[in-house]
Amino acid sequence: MNSPDAPAVPSSPSRLLDSIRGPADVKNLPTSQLPRLAQEIRDEIIAVTSKNGGHVGPNLGVVELTIAMHRVFSTPEDQFVFDVAHQGYVHKLLTGRGGEFFRKLRQSGGASGFLYRAESGHDSYGAGHAGTALSAALGMATARDLRGTSEHVVAVCGDAAFTCGITLEALNNVVTSTKRLIVVLNDNEWSIAKNVGAMARYLNRLSTNPTYNKIHHDLEKFFTGLPHGQELHRVYMKWKRETKDFFVESSLFEKFGIRYVGPIDGHNLDELVKNLEFAKQCDAPIIVHVLTKKGRGLDAAIKSPEKFHGTSPYDPVTGESKKAPAGTPPTYQDVFGHALARFAKSNPHIVGITAAMPSGTGLNILAAECPHQFFDVGIAEEHAVLFAAGLATKGIHPVVAIYSTFLQRGFDPVVHDVCLQNLPVTFCMDRAGLCANDGPTHHGVFDLAYLRCVPNAVIMQPQHEDELVDMLHTCLHVNGPTFVRYPRGSGFGVRVKEQPAQLTIGQAELLKPGSNIILWALGPMVQEALAIAKRLEIEHQLSVGVVNARFVKPLDRELLLSQAAVVPLLVTMEDHVLSGGFGSAVLEALQEAECQTAVERIGWPDTFVEHGSNVETLRAAHGLSFDSMYQRILDRWFNRRAAAVEADA
Repeated sequence: MNSPDAPAVPSSPSRLLDSIRGPADVKNLPTSQLPRLAQEIRDEIIAVTSKNGGHVGPNLGVVELTIAMHRVFSTPEDQFVFDVAHQGYVHKLLTGRGGEFFRKLRQSGGASGFLYRAESGHDSYGAGHAGTALSAALGMATARDLRGTSEHVVAVCGDAAFTCGITLEALNNVVTSTKRLIVVLNDNEWSIAKNVGAMARYLNRLSTNPTYNKIHHDLEKFFTGLPHGQELHRVYMKWKRETKDFFVESSLFEKFGIRYVGPIDGHNLDELVKNLEFAKQCDAPIIVHVLTKKGRGLDAAIKSPEKFHGTSPYDPVTGESKKAPAGTPPTYQDVFGHALARFAKSNPHIVGITAAMPSGTGLNILAAECPHQFFDVGIAEEHAVLFAAGLATKGIHPVVAIYSTFLQRGFDPVVHDVCLQNLPVTFCMDRAGLCANDGPTHHGVFDLAYLRCVPNAVIMQPQHEDELVDMLHTCLHVNGPTFVRYPRGSGFGVRVKEQPAQLTIGQAELLKPGSNIILWALGPMVQEALAIAKRLEIEHQLSVGVVNARFVKPLDRELLLSQAAVVPLLVTMEDHVLSGGFGSAVLEALQEAECQTAVERIGWPDTFVEHGSNVETLRAAHGLSFDSMYQRILDRWFNRRAAAVEADA
């Protein structure tokens, strides 16, 4: 949905937010004005996201925290590194990106939904995947030390980030890399779904223990009040880390040599500023533990934090999502979720695994209907893949549902643990293709390239929702690694039949024969191919065939080579980058057979595709609109004919 030209919230001279052109304006506001600024920011975020969609809950939860950070520190000289960076809307509003630019959030020509280095000098580090902030901030702090400069580096990490292996690896290296690093632990007990695992339980225990920090504060006050007190306090802290906490328990972070402060109220501006000022003066790495309420300021977001983590447009009063038009087909994720639950009910050896995204992948359906066959491992894709590999060695068939872009994080265990050992694990890769509003961190356009080179992998993509169910059914009968990719959003309304079909591995489907051109299409491109073929026949009397490729690996070489022997032009169509994708597989097969048939490949170019209002807008910008694809095929046909005539002459 495009953002309207009219401002989301009427501007007026009395609105504080309209006077904020950068962090200096935040610093200059009287303290008494800050609560009003916080409320205006919440109003703006709710107004804009209700029209455009976006990450509502995470941003409403960090309003006071972000204001306090800009009161204490000075960007861009000081650097903020937000984990995932989907909670950066407040930061954008305070760094000169308000007004119409923010009101076009996640739309073409507007602000990105994440932090983006090319968008502003205040965005020192871009992101879109969880767990990256601490490692990146540690690298930046270490670089600062090597260069001999004095700026502050602040990593803002949600509690869910500490379930990521990357974060724990960084934590292990902090004290050996730098003496000055500030980490804000933004603890709201949620990632997208409720946080799971031992780390979540530990942080909950830490945040609900009122005596922990009082004892530590009193001891620090005692030591620093003595002659040479600072040195005595450092000796005490070192001794406590290296003993069994005989007197006072250390926090986990102190075991890593990082000073711990908190927990503090993440919506109390005075407390936030005071503790951040303390952290700013600290001569050792420090974690400031901040308790926030995800969705604060919007009742619907507080009541439904998972839904409002990232949502489509909604009614700002009721919180109800804007309804899709009547007759809109179900989404691929829901079709997958219902199918897996149905298969799991009849086979207790089928399990589903998600990395903190049960509703986003459709596995919430399995969780409700077969809870003992459902596993949420938290934001830990690498572990999810390895966990599945272990299950598969014991007669269980795991179905790992992960967005295409996030499976990139589990690539090594996909190769080393699943495919090398040829284990029966099925990977269902939602969001294959573009996630238009979210942009390049979320587009799933690289999976074919990074999977196609791996031995034992069987890779497929359905043309519609019924074929998705057939493919899932087929995967569950394959004794090896299988991968199914499918796009975000609704299918085509094709009814899912009662009994799924088991497909022959590596066999494409000839939908329409042709003698001049054959279009080999993958996934949603099949419907485009059928429409293009019809138009070419009507307007230019060409005989155009269409193949639903189904399988990228193994490719149906028999059908491909038989057609290449008699048809002058083959066209491949895929919702994936051209480099290393489906079209590349076709070219390789033809080259190995020493076939000289002309091939036109249609897919995404070798670039990171920006965010935009919708997929159609981005396709038009990159030559993948229906008319552009039609014209490319037509031009290639006539250019080839002209070249053939010239050669004969």
